[in-house]
Amino acid sequence: MVVCSCNLLTHKDVEAAVADGANHPREIYAARGCKAQCGNCVKGVVCLLREAKLRHMQQAELAALAARQQGTALAASA
Repeated sequence: MVVCSCNLLTHKDVEAAVADGANHPREIYAARGCKAQCGNCVKGVVCLLREAKLRHMQQAELAALAARQQGTALAASA
């Protein structure tokens, strides 16, 4: 989905920038080598940024939990 028509910024661009550590809208735009032009997209970018950060944090928590469970299972079988 195109989030910013001025820069053809998509939701996938937002996801990729967050995966690379972006925390602010300007970092999303910078990852694509652009800036907000008219500003109509900023609220949408912020919303997608928050959602992507939440998903990445949840995925990291699930991975950590799975690693702990695997470590517990290995310790129990030893």
